[in-house]
Amino acid sequence: MHDNHEFEGRFWKSIRSDMTAMVGLPGVDPRPMTAQFDGDRKVIYFFTAKDTELAENAASSPKSATLVYAAKGHDLFATVHGTLQTDNDRATIDRLWNRLVAAWFEQGQDDPKLCLLRFDPTEAEIWNDASSVVAGIKLFLGIGDPKEDFKDSVAKVSLA
Repeated sequence: MHDNHEFEGRFWKSIRSDMTAMVGLPGVDPRPMTAQFDGDRKVIYFFTAKDTELAENAASSPKSATLVYAAKGHDLFATVHGTLQTDNDRATIDRLWNRLVAAWFEQGQDDPKLCLLRFDPTEAEIWNDASSVVAGIKLFLGIGDPKEDFKDSVAKVSLA
């Protein structure tokens, strides 16, 4: 049996380290975005330009959104559902601003194209990589059931 808190903890630790995920809305295909984090809050922010499909579609009100994540080491994967909305709070922008974000906006924090998106996750399905040397040997020898070995490698987790 798996521990959902362990899955959730691994997800947050991994995405905070890698910082890249695919984010999409209904009618807007997921695209790679660089995640920003405000302390330990379970909210993910993304800087983008106001004229992108994501920003334009999230501008009027919170929209149902999906974040798809694959860890760099391919040892963790997640599909996260939540809401995406514009959040141009100046204090938040000040806290999250960094030289990598600044490189995209010629006029800095006052650039008229600047848009901060806020993703509030509600639930996720998280997969730990179930492949291992032991699993490979068991499969090669024809012992064990790979479906049985995998069942504790996935969890549905509430992130709200």
